[in-house]
Amino acid sequence: MATSITSEDVNRRRFFGIMAATIAVADLGIVAAAGAQTVARPSATSDAIASLGPLKQINAGLLNVGYAEVGPTDGPAVILLHGWPYDIHSFVEVAPPLAAQGYRVIIPYVRGYGSTQFLSPDTPRNGQQAAVAVDVIDLMDALKIEKATLAGFDWGARSANIVAALWPERCKALVTVSGYAVPNRQANKGPLPPAAELQWWYQYYFATERGRAGYEKYRRDFSKLIWQIASPKWKFDDATFDRSAAAFDNPDHVAIVIHNYRWRLSLAEGESKYDDLEKKIAMAPVIAVPTISMEGDANGAPHFPNDTPYRGKFSGKYEYRVIKGGIGHNLPQEAPQAFAQAVVDVGRL
Repeated sequence: MATSITSEDVNRRRFFGIMAATIAVADLGIVAAAGAQTVARPSATSDAIASLGPLKQINAGLLNVGYAEVGPTDGPAVILLHGWPYDIHSFVEVAPPLAAQGYRVIIPYVRGYGSTQFLSPDTPRNGQQAAVAVDVIDLMDALKIEKATLAGFDWGARSANIVAALWPERCKALVTVSGYAVPNRQANKGPLPPAAELQWWYQYYFATERGRAGYEKYRRDFSKLIWQIASPKWKFDDATFDRSAAAFDNPDHVAIVIHNYRWRLSLAEGESKYDDLEKKIAMAPVIAVPTISMEGDANGAPHFPNDTPYRGKFSGKYEYRVIKGGIGHNLPQEAPQAFAQAVVDVGRL
C-alpha cells in the first residue's frame, strides 16, 4: 500500500477519521461536503463490470506505457494513478462522468503492471518513489500534456504528491487519498510499537527471499488478501478482482513490487540518477497547488485519523473529505462518484 512508514505512522494505524458537516453539490448527482460525504456504494459484482475501451501504448521515458484514454483530446487533462495491488480499473467508473464533462482522462498502468513494458531489458527494475514519479512526467511529455490535474491513491497518491511538490508547473491541482503521501525513508529505519509493525507485515515478508518467492507463486491470492484487509466492507466478486489481477501477470511486476518495499526499508538501493530528487523528497516539500484530500471511513490500510498531522504540508487552497458508507482503501473504485466529484471540485477551489 502506498503510505510509507514515518515517525507519525503509529497514529496513522489506530484510528479512522470521521468528519460531520455536509453540503449539497449537484454536478455529478451526489452529496458532497467540505468534511464528510455519505455515498451509495456501487455494485462490485460481475453485473457491473465495465470497460475502459481499447488501450493505447506510447513510448515515454524508459517505458512503453499502456494507458486508457477517455474524453475529448482537447479537454483539460486529468491523470488518474493507481496503486498496489490494483490497476487502471480502479477508475473504470470515475472516467466516464469526467469525460462527459469534457475532461481528457488518462489512466496509465504503473511500471510493472498491465501492458506497460520497459523499452530495454538492461534497465533496472526499479520501484523507488522518484523513478515512479518521473514516469508520470515522462508520460505527460510524450502525450504533450503541459499541465494536468493529478488524482491517485496508494502508490498513485505518492507519485501525484511528488509531482505536485517538485513540478508544480505541471500540476494544475491534486486529489490525493490519505493526504500527504510523501514518505521519509530515513524515518522508516526506526522501529514502531508491535501493534503498528503488525500493520506492515507484508513489507517485512517482502524483505525476505521467501517473501519474494511467495509473492511470485501466490501473487493473486496475496493481492486478494490485501484487497480484503484494506477494504473490509467492500464486497467485490471474483470477476471484479480477476479483471484487475490480470495486470499482475506483467513480467516485471514482482521485481518492481519487491524492490519498492525493500527500497523503502533501505534494504535495496535505488539508482544514483534519482539521488537529487530523493534528497528533495526527503525534505518533505510543501505542496502549493489546490488540493482535495480524501479518506474512506472504513480504510483498513494505515492512515491518519484526520488531516491534522499533514495539513501544514498543503499551502494552497485545500479541502479534506471523509467518504462514509463503508468505504475502504480503494476509494476511487468503491466511491467513484465522490472521487470524480473531487476531481471536478478541486479545479474550482
